[in-house]
Formats: sequence, structure tokens, C-alpha cells
Amino acid sequence: MNPVSNAVRKILERQSKNIVAAAEEMPADKFGYKPTPTQMTFAALVEHTTGTNNFLCAQISGTSSPEEKLSENDPKEKLVSALKASFDYCTQALAKVDDSKLGESIPFFGGRQVSRAAGMITLGTAFADHYGMAAMYLRLNGLVPPTAKPKE
Repeated sequence: MNPVSNAVRKILERQSKNIVAAAEEMPADKFGYKPTPTQMTFAALVEHTTGTNNFLCAQISGTSSPEEKLSENDPKEKLVSALKASFDYCTQALAKVDDSKLGESIPFFGGRQVSRAAGMITLGTAFADHYGMAAMYLRLNGLVPPTAKPKE
């Protein structure tokens, strides 16, 4: 039984589809959009989400993350492709993670150490945060977020 690891894998499966669909929904000419001058662009959000996925999944799984260099100035196709690849990497990296090592320390943002469980919880909350931001950016551009679309 691995209730925590299995739950994180289920969250990953669902949220990866939603976040990728949100990135695909935003037109390429709107990737430079930001709601206010102090917020990141949609492209920067995609870049940030990709990097967060790669970093957290590497730390949680103890594997090496992809080393793709991205910029918010990259074209939509490159950013969305890297985003998809980050979710594929997470799926592969987390496939063998189990609950037996949840208490072990892993490297975290800011050079801190946290438990593997904390890293997994952070990954799940990051998915929600990143999708929520993407959904807001879509709505502000007159588009419907993937989870708000009627079932087909």
C-alpha cells in the first residue's frame, strides 16, 4: 500500500492534462500577456511550471531532471513541448516512488531540506496554483479554462 505516492500520481495524471490543455488553449500571440505590470507573462508561467515540475520530480524521485533551457521569449510551441515533456518526466520519475521513504530529507527550493512527503505535497499544491493562474489568464482573455468547458 502506498496511499500518498499513489495519490500524488493520480493528481499528476489529472493536473497534467488540465495544465497542458490550458497552455494549448492560449493563443501564441497572447503568451506575452500579463494581467498587471508586476505579474509574470503567460509564457513565464509555462516556463516556471516546467521548471518546478522538473525540479520537484527530480528531488522526490532521486533522478536527474531534463536540462532544457527555456526563456519566456521562446515560441509557444517550444514552451508547450517542454511543459509536456516535464509532465512525462514526472510520470516516469514518480512511477517507482513509494511511501517507505516519505520521512527522508530531499533538497528543496532555497537550498533548504524538506521531507520527501513535503516535496510531494508541494508538487500537488504547485499543480493547483499553476492551473489556477493559467485559468485566470485564459478568462481574462475571453477564453474558457479546460475544467470549465462542458463535457463532450
